[in-house]
Amino acid sequence: MDALLALQGVEDLTERRKRAVKQGRKALDVLERLKISVLDGTVDSSTLGNLKSAAEGLKGSTGDPGLDAVLAEIELRVEVELAKAGRS
Repeated sequence: MDALLALQGVEDLTERRKRAVKQGRKALDVLERLKISVLDGTVDSSTLGNLKSAAEGLKGSTGDPGLDAVLAEIELRVEVELAKAGRS
């Protein structure tokens, strides 16, 4: 029974880490789209909305200090861009 609980804990940590990586990539993709739209002069509210949504997915601990640090940096960049756009 203890081995099963330990295995479930590892699986939960692994799943949490996978979700966090996916959210980080999503945020980076939206930041890239924002950069392109700023250069094109075509920033729209849907991109900013997607950015705000991506920021919400970056909160929380993954159990991996290195990954948490990277996600915190991405979250900070997202928050900066939202503040610059007046949507913080």
